[in-house]
Amino acid sequence: MTLYSRRDLARTTLAAALPAALTAAKPDSKFGGVQVGLITYSFRALPGGAAENLKYILDCGISAIELMSNIAEGYAGAPMPAGPRGPRGRPSPEQQAEMKKAAEELRNWRLSVSMDKYKEFQRMYNDAGVKIYAFKLPPSMNMSDAEYDYIWNAAETMGADHITMELPTDGALLQRVAEFAAKRKLRIAFHTHGQGGASGFDKALAASPYTALNLDVGHYYGVNGQSPVPVIEKYHARISSLHLKDRKGPGAATGKKGPAGGPNVPWGQGETPLKEILQVMKKRKYKFPASIEYEYTTPEGSDVLAEVKKCVQYCKDALA
Repeated sequence: MTLYSRRDLARTTLAAALPAALTAAKPDSKFGGVQVGLITYSFRALPGGAAENLKYILDCGISAIELMSNIAEGYAGAPMPAGPRGPRGRPSPEQQAEMKKAAEELRNWRLSVSMDKYKEFQRMYNDAGVKIYAFKLPPSMNMSDAEYDYIWNAAETMGADHITMELPTDGALLQRVAEFAAKRKLRIAFHTHGQGGASGFDKALAASPYTALNLDVGHYYGVNGQSPVPVIEKYHARISSLHLKDRKGPGAATGKKGPAGGPNVPWGQGETPLKEILQVMKKRKYKFPASIEYEYTTPEGSDVLAEVKKCVQYCKDALA
């Protein structure tokens, strides 16, 4: 009896999926001159290998993506993460030791892995008509410069023109990633939740010519209750990509303003001015992509792919 590892099965699935992907018509999600893309986080509730995600992307008609690191690293052979935590998310001492060991194994793997698998990954996606424009693997203060090099090397190898991470609250981390991005001449773009605003954005963008925004328009409106359009127009030259989602304004759930902001909702049911944002991108001929981020609760009777397709169609109609 032959036993197959999960990675062997993934490769078998990939081999079976690729011929159909490569012979199918190439996707095109550029509408009205605006590149509509997607962050692969949108498929987090679905089986998450490289082949599966490529199939989802093609099924939704998407031609460009922001790629989460777990998909690429899994394909390249990264060691599996530590197991589940204990009650209420608190790891036991034994689990903490396991997690520390797993983190060390991953760090050692990153510092030894060849870029050949990332070249292969890029070819696979590009041959299917999907461009990788951003890579999300956040650098941190406890990483070595060699680990930073690994992140930038992987991003460059897969054709990404920027790396994404959360907007740092630590000034030392901001300065370090800004300097590293400048050294490598490849942008680091900061994803925004409720933080930021003019002062926060100005500070981040002043750190280096190679810092940029990965502006989340849904979070910006949901927390601040203000249209993101003026922000987009002001900072357009320093925006590497947007995240699109629809949210209610602050206080929508509780009647009071607060840091959590309004809830994520199906597109068209919230108050985020998505159509206006897309139309401004079209009118101004902005070249940065707008990434669909599927984050609202899947309605009963529907599924993730059906909802993502609705988001794609929303963008297409808004840009007609």
